[in-house]
Amino acid sequence: MRAPALWTPYCGVAPQIGEWRWNLDPVLLAALGLAAVVIGARLEGRRRGLGIAAMAVLAVGFVSPLCALSSALFSARTIHHVLLVGVAAPLLASMLPVRRAGSLILATAVQAVVLWAWHAPDAYASALSNDGVYWVMQASLLASAVWFWCAVRSATPPAAVVALLATMLAMGLLGAVLTFAGQAVYAPHAYTTLAWGLTPLEDQQAAGLIMWAPAAALYLFAALWRLGRMIGSDVEARPA
Repeated sequence: MRAPALWTPYCGVAPQIGEWRWNLDPVLLAALGLAAVVIGARLEGRRRGLGIAAMAVLAVGFVSPLCALSSALFSARTIHHVLLVGVAAPLLASMLPVRRAGSLILATAVQAVVLWAWHAPDAYASALSNDGVYWVMQASLLASAVWFWCAVRSATPPAAVVALLATMLAMGLLGAVLTFAGQAVYAPHAYTTLAWGLTPLEDQQAAGLIMWAPAAALYLFAALWRLGRMIGSDVEARPA
């Protein structure tokens, strides 16, 4: 069953199972292509590779069939958001020069608030019924995440580890809330999940598990990596 006409997401109406639709929006393709050209021309070496990788991740999220699938399944939308804040954002942050990015506490708090705010049912429904709101959602999620990762890069190792673990907890808590909500709360997916063999509640629970485990684990791994580098530096600095 198709979703009611009220929900007209940017990525198009929810596809049926087996329907793999690419998003060939010329404005989007031009923007991603121009960004890739600028990165290729302005950056070199590792930074260029990181920037191109970030553009590839954004293409997966906004151009590949994942875009259309996220109109049908909230769990696919969750994967899309995880790619945005947990993969594309750190790649973009790593592409930029290391510099002071403002308060790490503020960056951590803003990213958490933005993430939670857009997963409120009414805000989410607004984003799936208006292209302008949709792009505000995507831009704010990406911008707040890039700020967070930039702040983490420029912070001392102990502060970075604490911020990453705090973000992991915020992500995991949101995932737990979605998993144990007991009822489906996202109206745009009330009619779109059954074609994919899931009830709206099962789809929401799958999204919560994705956010609770693999998504939160990205921040845990980053914290462990930063902690490992700090310990390694301390060992090397000790006199023989």
